[in-house]
Amino acid sequence: MSALEIRNIQKRYGDVETLKGINIALESGEFLVLLGSSGCGKSTLLNIIAGLAEPSGGDILIGERSILGAHPKDRDIAMVFQSYALYPNMSVARNIGFGLEMRKVPTAEREKAVRDTAMLLQIENLLDRKPGQLSGGQRQRVAIGRALVRNPRVFLFDEPLSNLDAKLRMEMRTELKRLHQLLGTTVVYVTHDQIEAMTLATRIAVMRDGRIEQLGTPEEIYDRPATLYVAGFVGSPQMNILDAELTGSGLRIAGEEAFPLPETFRSAVTAGRRVKVGVRPEALRLASADVTGIRLPASIEVMELTGPELVTTARIGEQRITACLPPRTSLMPGSAQVFCFDEAALHLFDAENGRSLLAR
Repeated sequence: MSALEIRNIQKRYGDVETLKGINIALESGEFLVLLGSSGCGKSTLLNIIAGLAEPSGGDILIGERSILGAHPKDRDIAMVFQSYALYPNMSVARNIGFGLEMRKVPTAEREKAVRDTAMLLQIENLLDRKPGQLSGGQRQRVAIGRALVRNPRVFLFDEPLSNLDAKLRMEMRTELKRLHQLLGTTVVYVTHDQIEAMTLATRIAVMRDGRIEQLGTPEEIYDRPATLYVAGFVGSPQMNILDAELTGSGLRIAGEEAFPLPETFRSAVTAGRRVKVGVRPEALRLASADVTGIRLPASIEVMELTGPELVTTARIGEQRITACLPPRTSLMPGSAQVFCFDEAALHLFDAENGRSLLAR
């Protein structure tokens, strides 16, 4: 029995189809991230689960019970919004416990639940303060505490970290990961940030134009992207995508010397088929006499030192590639270099429909 099941959910606004048949089944304790750019439908789907919007078709079940038509308060869910939505005139303690207060939970039980939640979030020393006296990270903890204290079956998060600075976002990601490991509650989390998705999720649903482009673990999404869109969306820097052509002797990238097509792709690729080659920047390295692999001659354009790596942009014919090299690599703009990568790092996509040709 799934903890949360989304069955063929559709949403239309007049002639505009926002969700085009979403199907996901979550087991208890899973952390699902809905990942995609603005307008892909991820927040609409979350609002339908929460009861803030009704679908045009399909069904949603929590446990074995359909929740369509049920009031949000009767769905056994709790939601954390992008804005903290705290009551400015109430203390932190009352903000956390207000939902329990509205449900007529006895005072002693309510106060204990608030204290336990505050200790879990490490904000017990803030219970007497008002939201205006808190930092952004503290306010977000209070908003999360208001959801935690209800002990729901499903947590919903709508881009909860987008208002925080980079350092606080990293801290709160770690905190959310810790809480999920501790509580084991089912979570649906919306974000456009692929770093958040990769670090938090047990599974990621990459969405595009109201559909799920790929659903899988972070490792599956990163190592075996199903489409060009997923390949380009997940990864920083993003995957290099290069035009290529099939010849009698193998695969030729950017007009360079052809190399034999790896066995993995031979059953999926036929001569004359237009393909795109994908290679992750971290898979590229500078070639040397004792290094084997697929070779790509290139002209260096720009180097950017980030600290742990040297992000290098180079040109292969009329196309650009990015490589993540060791930070002390010595390069000069305009110099000719040869990059290489292993066959296992090669991705091939159909140039017409963007689907992966990886047969493994």
